[in-house]
Amino acid sequence: MDIISQLQEQLNLIASLAFNTIGTLQRDAPPVRLSPNYPEPPASANPTEETANFAEQPKLMSAALVKAAKQFDALVSALPISEGGEEAQLKRIAELQAENDVIGQELQKQLEAAGLPLAFENELKHVQELFSQASDNCLNLKKPD
Repeated sequence: MDIISQLQEQLNLIASLAFNTIGTLQRDAPPVRLSPNYPEPPASANPTEETANFAEQPKLMSAALVKAAKQFDALVSALPISEGGEEAQLKRIAELQAENDVIGQELQKQLEAAGLPLAFENELKHVQELFSQASDNCLNLKKPD
C-alpha cells in the first residue's frame, strides 16, 4: 500500500475514533443540572459503577485518538520532501508526460509493425474501453451499469 493510501486510511481511522468518542460521551454522560432554575436531574440506579465506567472510557478513547494522530504524523513525515517548489514539480510532470508520449508512440509503431490482425485490434479497443469505463466507475465511485 502506498503512503497516500495509508494516510487516507489513518485519516478515516481518526475520524471514526473522534465520531465514536463524541457519541459515547453524549450517550453515557451523567445528567447534570444546567442552572439553579432547573430541577435536579434524576439519580441513576447504580451511580458508582456507571461513574467508574464513564470516567475510564474517555481516557481510553482519547489515548486511541492520540495514538492514531501520532501515526498520522509519522506517515506525513515519511512523505518525500518537495524540492524546488511547485514550478519544479510542474516541469517534472511535463517531462514525464513527454517521455510517456514518446514511449507510447514507439509502442504504437511496434504494434503496427507486428501487423496485428484486425479482429485482435478491435478486441483490444473493446477491452481498453471496458477498462476505461471500469476505472472511471472506480474513481467516481459509481456502480457498474
